[in-house]
Amino acid sequence: MKELSKIPVSKVERASKFITTGAKVGRNYLKHYGRKIVDKNATREQLDQDNATDIYGSLSELKGSALKVAQMLAMDKNLLPGAYQDQFAMGQYSAPPLSYPLVVKTFQKYFSQTPNQMFDTFSKNAVNAASIGQVHKATKDDKTYAVKIQYPGVAESISSDLKLVRPFALRLFNLNEVELDHYMEEVEGKLLEETDYGLELDRSMSITKNTGHIENIFFPEYYPEYSSERVITMDWLEGKHLKEFLKTEPSQEVRNNIGQALWNFYHHQIHNLKEVHADPHPGNFMMREDGTLGIIDFGCVKVIPEDFYDAYFRLISKDLVTNDDELLPILYGLNFIYDDDSEHEKKVFVDTFKTMTKLLGRPFHYDSFDFSNEAYFNEIYELSERLSKMKEFRNSRHPRGSRHGLYVNRTYFGLYNLLHDLKAEVITTKPDWIS
Repeated sequence: MKELSKIPVSKVERASKFITTGAKVGRNYLKHYGRKIVDKNATREQLDQDNATDIYGSLSELKGSALKVAQMLAMDKNLLPGAYQDQFAMGQYSAPPLSYPLVVKTFQKYFSQTPNQMFDTFSKNAVNAASIGQVHKATKDDKTYAVKIQYPGVAESISSDLKLVRPFALRLFNLNEVELDHYMEEVEGKLLEETDYGLELDRSMSITKNTGHIENIFFPEYYPEYSSERVITMDWLEGKHLKEFLKTEPSQEVRNNIGQALWNFYHHQIHNLKEVHADPHPGNFMMREDGTLGIIDFGCVKVIPEDFYDAYFRLISKDLVTNDDELLPILYGLNFIYDDDSEHEKKVFVDTFKTMTKLLGRPFHYDSFDFSNEAYFNEIYELSERLSKMKEFRNSRHPRGSRHGLYVNRTYFGLYNLLHDLKAEVITTKPDWIS
């Protein structure tokens, strides 16, 4: 993979990249319309592939928040055509890496040493490269480390990048502008946190300490003395990412053990700690043939407010959706419906959210749930497709749902997809107070 010797840092450079990408997308549409003239049955597949390749190519060179948004879109598989999913998923752990001279420059700035002065060995080539930073392998004495280095200019470009990526996101999300702005506001706050490696180091050490008792999971140890505001050093974990792991054809027992570890890890964070590793994409998990699971990267952590938690998880109750007297105040409190909605709008939104909560809460309604169930996931995708076409949502004057739900929903959807890919059956524990 070609290394990047420079990342565009200034607003002008980054804006120019987006303008160039927009021009490429425009040309792709012209080609598509040309194909339609010759063949009226021509599909959008080639258009989607061309656009996905061009957009991802530009975002991977820009790094930072623009690429992170693409990565998030890849997790929400129901939002994008397959061509975008495949391209954007690469941003999870295989983006073009930064060249070694820029890595050395970062070390000299924060440690006044080169990597080879700090460690016995240090890989010149990145082992992993994603949206915010890249990982190098290092050794010192008898230990092997993973050293994560943040790309230059990422933190400073978040706000301007999100404004630039907005037109692409509007088209890809098929959302109205009010909904997208609500979404982007929460995303911007989380991305700013992700660039704060001091905060990530503290959260990594805290959450791993408070979840280390969970069976079949393991974490790296973190090293503050080899870390800074732009570098984090931790133990090197052996294991395979999901795609490579599945190629080994693990047994159903191993799949179930890893799936159960995933479920238990998220259950404990959400319901006991009220803060959660909110970036459940495959690049953050290392799987082993013995059925154990390594968990890394606590840059994106969602702290769940108590009042939101109480309301949100009451929706999981099977009985609540049949009791409007109890349900409606919760939907108002979570901003699913508003006082100035028309009676028609209220009925549409209430009926829709009843359907959504029953569907997404279904795994909680059983003692165990088989996530290999294709029919269940097809129901989710079909519901999402219907929602994207409903004029009441597209024309809504308000965003539908609390901003706190964005990352909680994303976490559960990411977890469900991981379990589906594993084809795992898990015991779906839930708080005692949920009926």
